[in-house]
Amino acid sequence: MAYAVRIHGYGAPEVLTYEDVEVGTPGTGEVLLRQHAIGVNFIDIYQRSGLYKLSGFPAILGSEGAGEVIGVGPGVETFKVGDRAAYATVIGAYAEVRRVPAAQLVKLPDDISYETAAAMMLQRMTARYLLRETYKVGPGTVLLFHAAAGGVGLIACQWARALGATIIGTVSSDDKAEIAKAHGCTHTINTKREDFASRVRELTNGQGCDVAYDSVGKDTFPKSLDCLKPKGLWVSFGNASGPVPPFELTALKGSLFATRPSLFAYTAKREDLEQNAADLFDMVSSGRIKIAINHRYPLRDVAEAHRDLAARRTTGSIILVP
Repeated sequence: MAYAVRIHGYGAPEVLTYEDVEVGTPGTGEVLLRQHAIGVNFIDIYQRSGLYKLSGFPAILGSEGAGEVIGVGPGVETFKVGDRAAYATVIGAYAEVRRVPAAQLVKLPDDISYETAAAMMLQRMTARYLLRETYKVGPGTVLLFHAAAGGVGLIACQWARALGATIIGTVSSDDKAEIAKAHGCTHTINTKREDFASRVRELTNGQGCDVAYDSVGKDTFPKSLDCLKPKGLWVSFGNASGPVPPFELTALKGSLFATRPSLFAYTAKREDLEQNAADLFDMVSSGRIKIAINHRYPLRDVAEAHRDLAARRTTGSIILVP
């Protein structure tokens, strides 16, 4: 038995309950992981609220974590007891101990802590595919990144700056603007007092951006499209303010492109997962990217973490400590 946080139905943070659960032994192809740190992300809120549907109840939320292998099931040859490991996109993370498919785990380098790994696996691999695959950012790229002081935003600003890009980031306060700038953001726009579409046009001398990364959703659409230059790309990868409403294709004026990517698609193949993780570990180990873990909560207090994240009271990454 071990403690986990489960939900028995969709709802507000109060549906998250700290319970003693039966973990069981690892099955074929599975690893038993004692978790040292767990990441908290907006997708957890979407699943808790019912915006993203779950397969059934009771359910354990959370999609990323890091810990020590304490058991291996039949057929597992890539991991052994005592190995350090991390994962993303495997729901069920809000637990002290859990079973994880070995094919979805990656080995954790010795120079990266469990907390750092849990804080970066989902968000940082997201930043990697957004900047390296969804749109190939490089020298001369001008990009807009909404929620630049958030978990994905801070890593994306650092990574994009290392690639030679100009980054325009939106934030909701002056304090967050300073944080974003400290992590590589070239220009910031405080959306509480500035119209971001107009400001982007000013900053780009009327040219617009090559690509706009939008995890906010309803509140930033369709103005994000107004920030793009002709043939620019709008990347919708989250719904922090609610889902983007249906829209006519004629909204993509100026030969714009739109995409709705997900980390699941970019890491579906084992070789893609390993390459994505390897690139991330290299950027962190080399010091080109620093991980900002600004909020830690005990596992039993995950409801408070959800409230703070939804209210945009957080910056950087949020982790739970079992």
